[in-house]
Amino acid sequence: MTIHALFEGLVADEAGHRVDVVYVGDDPCYVVDDQGFRRHIPSVQVDRQVLDEMRSLIEGHEDLISQEAAKMLGQDDIFSIAMMENQLKQMDSQFETMLRTGIPEEGRAYLGMTGFQVVINVHGEVVEVKQPGIVSDE
Repeated sequence: MTIHALFEGLVADEAGHRVDVVYVGDDPCYVVDDQGFRRHIPSVQVDRQVLDEMRSLIEGHEDLISQEAAKMLGQDDIFSIAMMENQLKQMDSQFETMLRTGIPEEGRAYLGMTGFQVVINVHGEVVEVKQPGIVSDE
């Protein structure tokens, strides 16, 4: 199974420097500069953390999200809404597909233009996911 670095170009270290993506064999890794030592962190380790955070934002709100998405697309009939809601409820399989196929370059560029950014530490732990426009629970 081929794995892609989903958030290539959108990952930064805690100092705000964008991290590179290199391949170790067939496996993409985010490379974090740790005081001159280049730490290679498997991208899937970081990407799954980000996807888990996205899942937590979506879970329990599938009906509202699908209704609003359908309105935005001009497809707010009950069948389109039901189809979108079903897709959202199958997030795990959707995320696995994304890991295999990647996010198209245009999609990553759009995320970057919106200010989306993933911040990781030298151990590959996600410190922050910046998603402008997301309203906190507070």
